[in-house]
Amino acid sequence: MSTRRPATHNSQAKRPRTMPIYRQYFDLIASGEKTVEVRVAYESMKRIKVGDLINFTCRDLSCLTQVKRVGRYRTFKEMFGTERVEAVNPKATEDEQLEAIHAIFPPHKEALGVLTFEIERVDPS
Repeated sequence: MSTRRPATHNSQAKRPRTMPIYRQYFDLIASGEKTVEVRVAYESMKRIKVGDLINFTCRDLSCLTQVKRVGRYRTFKEMFGTERVEAVNPKATEDEQLEAIHAIFPPHKEALGVLTFEIERVDPS
């Protein structure tokens, strides 16, 4: 007779998804100042859902977060019609953020669609 409990199938039982990120944005997530992450709607990103864990990494640093809300938009500009500018980056204006986002994701990537993940830091233990 086994005393082991069966594995659960909720988000908490899943392994966190690792997501590399530039240091300036990593620091804002780690401090809790940045609560919305922006990504292009690649097929792999579309699978992320509320409750999933994302482990943001920058070199040897990591910060575990949980997805609280997922937003879907056609463009980055449209995204800022809903998402709070300071939640995406509290240190930059909307125009500055659009410029930085377009430097990372050119128009052909933006054409795939835009996803936002409202995140909250969680204790990794």
